[in-house]
Amino acid sequence: MPVQYEGVLSEVKAVRSDVGIFDVSHMGRLRIEGSGCGQLLEQVLTFPVVNLTYGRARYGFVLTPEGGVIDDVIVYQQTITGAAREQYTLICNASNRETVISWINENVSHGSDTSVTDFTGDSVMIALQGPKARAIVDDICAGKDKPSTMRPFSSMSQSMNLTDLEPQVSVFIGRTGYTGEDGFEIIADAKFGSALWNTLETNGAAPCGLGARDVLRLEAGLRLHGSDMDTSKSPLEAGLARFVYIQSHEFIGRKALTIQQTRELDKILVGFRLLEAGIPRHEHTIFKGSKQIGEVTSGTYSPTLDTGIGMGYVSMEYSTPGEQINVNIRGRIVDAEIVELPFYHRQR
Repeated sequence: MPVQYEGVLSEVKAVRSDVGIFDVSHMGRLRIEGSGCGQLLEQVLTFPVVNLTYGRARYGFVLTPEGGVIDDVIVYQQTITGAAREQYTLICNASNRETVISWINENVSHGSDTSVTDFTGDSVMIALQGPKARAIVDDICAGKDKPSTMRPFSSMSQSMNLTDLEPQVSVFIGRTGYTGEDGFEIIADAKFGSALWNTLETNGAAPCGLGARDVLRLEAGLRLHGSDMDTSKSPLEAGLARFVYIQSHEFIGRKALTIQQTRELDKILVGFRLLEAGIPRHEHTIFKGSKQIGEVTSGTYSPTLDTGIGMGYVSMEYSTPGEQINVNIRGRIVDAEIVELPFYHRQR
């Protein structure tokens, strides 16, 4: 995925007001199968999966025993009722794929028939995002049950009519995304990647790159692993406790998070917006007066809000929305304000 096609600002506008496509084939795609493999996944994930109905999905984390975030993932329940072996599809970040595979395999019990299949290289994954995504995906799908009927964090298998291809192509569609807009992520056999991309573009979707993807996810308050969270930060510190089933679910890292819950956090991830011109960037420092209180983890210019926005870890005492802070942007001290996340809410 290039940084841009026609330009970051125009691509952001396309997704917010119309529809865009992203080639996210770099994301890891794993198939976990076996009798009782759901129980295994529940050991290494911060959320239960066994109680998910077929086609439903959840977002959460793979943690170290100390509670640090190895990766953030989405898991789709793919077990057909009555099947002897359970099956799940797990989507992880590209750079963490091998680590996640190793971590799952390390926790497989002796004698288990659980297997982890990495089908990333054999498939493509294209995200269709924006207000008009529903119309496009419904139009090219041949099945009776249209993707637009799915709830968010649901999935279905479908047949698609792709340009210049016969017969129809089987695809997996999840109602998920990383932009803050409604949309779908489509997985298909790698040999159909170009045809899928061309079909979506022919039907009106604007090609979008890495630059627009980063702006869109930041406007939506979505964290980026490696910047906004990593093995040195817990989901609680990242402000994502709602994706951790700490009261009802036993998992690796739970004990550390339980201890962390009993005391006040030293720092927490917050959102801020600049009150004057400037663009905050990763590792810029955050001040309260002359005292450094934190560091920027993600920052950009938001075309939707027409101001600089960012996220960063600050001391708890300065984390309340409305708190006035300063950001050091290449030696220039810029006024900013702590705000609630997300920065942007899509129109329903």
